[in-house]
Amino acid sequence: MKKEQIINELPDGWNKVKMGDVFTIERGGSPRPIDEFITDDEKGINWIKIGDTKGVSKYITGTKERIKPSGAARSRMVYEGDFVLSNSMSFGRPYIMRTSGCIHDGWLVIRQNDNVDKDFLFHSLSSNEVYHQFTKLAKGSTVKNLNIEAVKQVVLVLPPKEVQQQIVSKIEELFSELDKGIEELKTAQQQLKVYRQAVLKWAFEGRLTNEDVKDGELPEGWKNETLGKIAKFINGDRGKNYPNRNEYVEKGVAFINTGHIEPNGKLSLTTMHYLTREKFNSLNSGKIIKGDLVYCLRGATLGKTAIVDQFDEGAIASSLVIIRLNREISNRFVYYFLTGPIGRDNIFRFDNGSAQPNLSAKSVTLYKIPIPSFDEQQKVVQEIESRLSVCDKIEETITDSLKQAEALRQSILKKAFEGKLAN
Repeated sequence: MKKEQIINELPDGWNKVKMGDVFTIERGGSPRPIDEFITDDEKGINWIKIGDTKGVSKYITGTKERIKPSGAARSRMVYEGDFVLSNSMSFGRPYIMRTSGCIHDGWLVIRQNDNVDKDFLFHSLSSNEVYHQFTKLAKGSTVKNLNIEAVKQVVLVLPPKEVQQQIVSKIEELFSELDKGIEELKTAQQQLKVYRQAVLKWAFEGRLTNEDVKDGELPEGWKNETLGKIAKFINGDRGKNYPNRNEYVEKGVAFINTGHIEPNGKLSLTTMHYLTREKFNSLNSGKIIKGDLVYCLRGATLGKTAIVDQFDEGAIASSLVIIRLNREISNRFVYYFLTGPIGRDNIFRFDNGSAQPNLSAKSVTLYKIPIPSFDEQQKVVQEIESRLSVCDKIEETITDSLKQAEALRQSILKKAFEGKLAN
């Protein structure tokens, strides 16, 4: 017998089975138009949607919506103990029902078989080996979908039920240890976020470069100034020459909007829009020069900030404002102020309070910022970046460890279904 055959040989009593030979698999159904069947009546039937799995890793225990019994007649009922499997978009994700209800046509239901331990099936369906089969069998060129016939063809490894339960016990013992490690890593991530913000707070209290700073007081030589006193503010052009999307070109002068500002304060070159020289020259305002800050004034990206250091010139969308600092002010110093907790607090002070978060350029000029000498600003920036650099390295290590943990999880499942975890 060849070595490869020996490696792939299953223990005695184990079989490879097609899901269609072991389970009843059915597709959900959606009564249409669905809005006519949604009800607030407590006697309504649970309407199970993909959105109900947000934050859920294994069990579906409830739903946000219900449908009328007349809608249930056009759908598919599932019951406690059934498996539901997403069949489109992020397809192949299994959940165990801990309630009953109706599923729409974005779900498949796998009826439980008494010869298969439900936790064993859950781990099987969560393994990369099964997911790769789902991927190969899914239909569609743009959006992949799983249908009943495809899932029926998926091959599972099935030992006797007693062995299934032994395997589940071992998997969950190992997963419990793994989950503790993951939780510790995620806690460390959160602590890093808190520390980053603390560094930025201490920086503008003068604590990073001065040992003896009293609470509520600034170090000697520091003074509070408004941004309007240390910078010129320039709005984007809102006139008739404001660029339309159809005026963007492949190469030209950069035209920056909020979507181009990355979390690290850089501008994304891969998504950047460009204007012709002629169009750029026609703008009456909103023209940047190298070293400017751009600051978002509205929407979900309110307060996002970037330093313009990739372009010598360009223009901004009307959702941004240019902050052009006086020569004796460090742009990195002000950048860290705006993105730190003290700068962010100003947003809540001056936000207009409407449903769409919004600031005016004039309100940003009123932000108060503690300013030391230029040399001191440089020292503060160096201290900030030194400490945040250490954070970045730790964050990178944590991210790598989390990836390794997920790989280990899949390694455990692989060994389990090769018969290497059973007693």
